[in-house]
Amino acid sequence: MDKLIYTAMSGAKHLFGRQAAIAHNLANAVSTGYRAEEHRLRAVPVVGDALPTRAFAVDASVANDFTSGPLKQTGRSLDAAVQGQGWFALALPDGTEAYTRNGSFEVNVNGVLQTKNGIPVQGDGGPISIPPDNEVTIGADGLISLKPSSGAQNIVTQVGQLKLVNPPEAELVRGADGLFRLRDGAPAPADPNVQVAAGYLEGSNVNVVDQLVAMISLQRQYETQMKLLSTAEQNDRAAAQLLTSR
Repeated sequence: MDKLIYTAMSGAKHLFGRQAAIAHNLANAVSTGYRAEEHRLRAVPVVGDALPTRAFAVDASVANDFTSGPLKQTGRSLDAAVQGQGWFALALPDGTEAYTRNGSFEVNVNGVLQTKNGIPVQGDGGPISIPPDNEVTIGADGLISLKPSSGAQNIVTQVGQLKLVNPPEAELVRGADGLFRLRDGAPAPADPNVQVAAGYLEGSNVNVVDQLVAMISLQRQYETQMKLLSTAEQNDRAAAQLLTSR
């Protein structure tokens, strides 16, 4: 009896967790550069004396869908999208790096290029400073050029280059802030083969239809697990009545 309870109980618990993950994906269906999250379940034996036949269903791994999202033209000079594989590097306050596909950048009051959340963008020599009253151009290789908005407009200066990286996807882990980092915490080397498209942003790679279908399927599986628990309870009551009637 308890074999059924172990399996159904743990299965229902982790199915509920998968539903929460899908709800999170759906909530980010329009988030720039978002990567869908996937949860994978599997059965594992319960280790212990006199428990060789018991099994749990567990959330074995959390995977990420690294498929590229659609590119959307914005025409904004500080917007950029990675074409194909690759990431923008960000300089975190603790001195480490994080990686994102969200290339919607802005310049803060101190002239530092940063994300919408205020995290400085990592350049080839550290954070990138943009002087005021300049038109910004981002090259396909991430090189940032400036042209004065007034005066001698034929003068073009280069102020830095975006650090573009392409580490192995298996080594990337998603943090609680939604940014990715290398599993060992080390900075990834710059990759000159990564290309960006200026004036574009990459949309989320969440397929809303697939996620909704998966949500319906998970709900049905959850209901099945709850029915199994109810069946186990009924069988237990019937067995108890048979034993007490003797």
